[in-house]
Amino acid sequence: MQLTAQAGLPHDGTSGALAARVWRPDVDGPSIVALRGDDVIDISASFPTLRDLCEAPDPAAALRQANGQRIASVAQLFANTAPDTRQPERPWLLAAADLQPIKAAGVTFAVSMLERVIEEKARGNPAAAAAIRQEIVALVGDDLSKLKPGSTQAMALKKVLIAQSAWSQYLEVGIGPDAEIFTKAPPMAAVGTGADAGLHPSSSWNNPEPELVLAVNSRSKIVAASLGNDVNLRDLEGRSALLLGKAKDNNASAVIGPCLRFFDATFSLDDVRRTTITLKVEGEDGFVLEGFSSMSQISRDPLDLVAQMMGSHHQYPDGAMLFLGCMFAPVQDRDTVGGGFTHKVGDIVTISAPQLGSLVNRMRRTDQCPPWTFGTGQLMRNLARRGLL
Repeated sequence: MQLTAQAGLPHDGTSGALAARVWRPDVDGPSIVALRGDDVIDISASFPTLRDLCEAPDPAAALRQANGQRIASVAQLFANTAPDTRQPERPWLLAAADLQPIKAAGVTFAVSMLERVIEEKARGNPAAAAAIRQEIVALVGDDLSKLKPGSTQAMALKKVLIAQSAWSQYLEVGIGPDAEIFTKAPPMAAVGTGADAGLHPSSSWNNPEPELVLAVNSRSKIVAASLGNDVNLRDLEGRSALLLGKAKDNNASAVIGPCLRFFDATFSLDDVRRTTITLKVEGEDGFVLEGFSSMSQISRDPLDLVAQMMGSHHQYPDGAMLFLGCMFAPVQDRDTVGGGFTHKVGDIVTISAPQLGSLVNRMRRTDQCPPWTFGTGQLMRNLARRGLL
């Protein structure tokens, strides 16, 4: 796995307001950096955490105005982030999140909703998925992009499906009034581009979920976006929705990066709504899977999802990172006819969007990925030693 700034950065390079987290070996801890031209500028003296930057009245302006220390070139930073060629004395990229809880919205696209229903009815057996998929599409259809969740039309469809004993908990959150918002990972647990991403070894049916991730501050304001991989264990969740925690929250299974792009004149929430995310999986066995997820097909607007995540009933004093859900559900057969897709150890996953760059990871077993040891307590002690608190 090789990473380059040319491939990892947005199509317009560093012209946007780009911030990232990097590990600095010389201070034995993370720093917040601004990417300006070909320079990586440590601005931790002004903003010790990404959470602090997101809380600024105008984060993009604050990011551009912050003074700091040049610690590398952008090209050097990306090149040193790939673990196979890393020089441990130089900085490398981390996840583009720190103190924010990592939340996720599920079943926000019609295609992914149908696949969740299939998982539920297949009870974790991928061999049964094809026949069930055909049955469900015959009942529900495969184009629900114009069906507004919670609308009169959606509730009428719900009655029909209940009458046919075809209703599902996934249809409830897919077309019902209430969104599915769950905790993907605790603060500080995400990994970034170049890192090994985790697959629980008990799973034999799993897939990547290429998504946009919003940075939301404590005032419920969306201030930035990044790319994410919401690694999913289809067989575990299919056995029972109560296994969602085990299916979703595992070591190195939440991936965010490479950078946060803050909203300004070059990038806005409307750009998020128009984004198309592409996915490529390349296996050591020569298998290649490609797909895309178009945000224009999302069933719930990002503002609605944020409003359901936080507000007068649920506060996030450090803000939150919110995965917006995935349109793409891989069904391409990999090993056997009707067996569908599942990951293999060593797969290289590349998730890209023109205005956000590329997020690249290699799939490993969760117990073979580096263990998560640097949490909030370690961060606070490190920042205190450096005089940044």
